[in-house]
Amino acid sequence: MTITTLNEQDKKRLEINFCGLKLNSPLVLLSGCVGFGEEYTRINGFSNTDVGAICLKGTTLEPRLGNPPHRVTETYMGMINAIGLQNPGSKIVVDEYLPNLDFTETRFIANLSGSTVEEYEEVTRIFDDSPIDAMEINISCPNVKEGGVAFGNDPDMSARVVEACRRATKKPLITKLSPNQTDIAENARRCIEAGTDGFAVINTLMGMAIDINSREPVIGNNQGGLSGPAIKPIALLKVHQVHQVAKQHNIPIIGQGGITTVEDAIEFLIAGATTVGIGTALFYEPLICPKLNKGIIDYLNKHNLNNVSELVGTLELHG
Repeated sequence: MTITTLNEQDKKRLEINFCGLKLNSPLVLLSGCVGFGEEYTRINGFSNTDVGAICLKGTTLEPRLGNPPHRVTETYMGMINAIGLQNPGSKIVVDEYLPNLDFTETRFIANLSGSTVEEYEEVTRIFDDSPIDAMEINISCPNVKEGGVAFGNDPDMSARVVEACRRATKKPLITKLSPNQTDIAENARRCIEAGTDGFAVINTLMGMAIDINSREPVIGNNQGGLSGPAIKPIALLKVHQVHQVAKQHNIPIIGQGGITTVEDAIEFLIAGATTVGIGTALFYEPLICPKLNKGIIDYLNKHNLNNVSELVGTLELHG
């Protein structure tokens, strides 16, 4: 595969501000898809400099072993995962993983999770005392039986978590919103009041796959998070809905959910996302990011736009 290299002028056109951070591209690699920031750098042709930011794997206060297997299964136009937040714990990540990252290449965002409000606050405090650029609050993770799903689906609990994290840091906080709730816009409003600086919209939808021979769920956890192209139309609508609230406060959004093409990425920008998250697509096309960057530049040229920021939130509704 030929890697497309942009000239310096075009690279400037992809630069965008997100939560006060200057990103060199609107592309963000999503949590759970790139480990702790080093895995894909082993692939020939891959470079962290092709993306604006990388969200690290979900991290809790103490180490977690995760869910029993099977943890991942492919579905039509997507995949289901139930990893269960397997991670070595926040102190190990800060002390042993972060020193291996090159912070001159891109921005690195920690992904925080917890089973209690107090745990979220403590994990935030640990990452606050580190070189991490920002933190994503994983209140919406649907894979853990306690904590994530309850917090993310309840606006009151969501706000309590954001307030606690806000107390523990002045670094940018990005709240990852769950699509598995009644009113995502109201949840966003409450999180803004509680002090979030940005949003990630959306996390995975709950799903199941069944082995018809054993008549058992394929996933050891019975259910898991559905990602990939199958969820893109839902994600687009949710980004649009959250943008209606967020734009009143200049709160930016990472739009994510099934992005596999340049057209997908541009749709999310038009719907109101400032940046776009790449996740499942990396598993079968690890070198997709340079192609997306080039495609966005081609679109800007075609429509006489100077910078990718001019696309954000330009959706015109019928009627």
